[in-house]
Amino acid sequence: MVMGAGMSESAMSAAGEAPSLAVDSHTAAAEMHAQDSESDSEESEMAEAPARDSAAEIPVTSNGEDVKHMMTGGPTLKETRIVSSSYGNPSEGIIEAEPYRGGLKNTQSGPVVITDDISKNIALEKLEQVKKWSISTYKCTRQVLSEKLGRGSKTVDLELESQIEILRDTKKKYENLLRLARQMATQFYQVVQTQRQLGDAFGELSVKSPELHEEFGYNAETQKLLCKNGETLLGAINFFIASVNTLVNKTIEDTLIAVKHYENARIEYDAYRTDLEELNLGPRDAVTIPKIEQSQLQFQIHKEKFDKLRGSVSVKLKFLDENKIKVMHNQLLLFHNAVSAYFAGNQHQLEQVLKQFHIKLKAPGSDGPSWLEEQ
Repeated sequence: MVMGAGMSESAMSAAGEAPSLAVDSHTAAAEMHAQDSESDSEESEMAEAPARDSAAEIPVTSNGEDVKHMMTGGPTLKETRIVSSSYGNPSEGIIEAEPYRGGLKNTQSGPVVITDDISKNIALEKLEQVKKWSISTYKCTRQVLSEKLGRGSKTVDLELESQIEILRDTKKKYENLLRLARQMATQFYQVVQTQRQLGDAFGELSVKSPELHEEFGYNAETQKLLCKNGETLLGAINFFIASVNTLVNKTIEDTLIAVKHYENARIEYDAYRTDLEELNLGPRDAVTIPKIEQSQLQFQIHKEKFDKLRGSVSVKLKFLDENKIKVMHNQLLLFHNAVSAYFAGNQHQLEQVLKQFHIKLKAPGSDGPSWLEEQ
């Protein structure tokens, strides 16, 4: 019984330890599986590490130096290309980066900076110019009205003013002479054309009328000779017209433009002179003295301008008078000799006149438009 009891106790002890051994065996198996899984994951991570490291390193060339940096951001303006993608190649995953050559272009040739200060300065300069122009225009308008109403004084150079009046009167008379010469040329051109047609008609009748052959023939030759001389005279008249037109509408007109500038300068001078005289008649204090000084400065500027233009006009009038005498002497001699030779029937003298003045005519019998028809 004692042995049985001992056996039963050992059996119970063994039965109690059996579940414990079973639990330990399951725990050991779980731990071994976990270790295997961790070792597999470590091996896979170790196998992927070189590929990640090699893919993360990018050789970049900048100014001739190779620099390696890690990829940390998104795409940049670089052009990339894969060098090799074969398995096991040491350069697998290596990517070369080159500068981006397309897309954005710099269209500015240089910096253009417009600040508010520059714009303000330009606006102020324009405003100041408008202000000066307005003041000057007001003063000149007041001066002109004062002169016309007989209230203002006027600076007059009697000798120069008389020369200007003579020039204006001469221009009017020369314009009338030019008008009459053009009218004569137009009418004489029609006479020459009629003489040519009349000569052709006489010549045709001399052939068709045997009984009056000689009479029609004489008249045909006379009209043709008159037509030829008329064309010569017409060339001399047209040359006369061209020379007088140049004198009147260019030489004299240029001088009158200079006279106009002189008269405007005279009005400005008198306007600022009157303004200065009015300020000098008033009281002198801290307010008026700066105005008087400014008015004195403006008066001096316009006085110098007026004197300069007055001298220039005097010189131009002198040269114009000399040039006018020389030109008109030659042209009047041409006109007289040509007209006299034509109506005297002196063909040789008429041709000599044209040679003397180097006048070239159109070819005989030319039916082209005349100088007057082209106008």
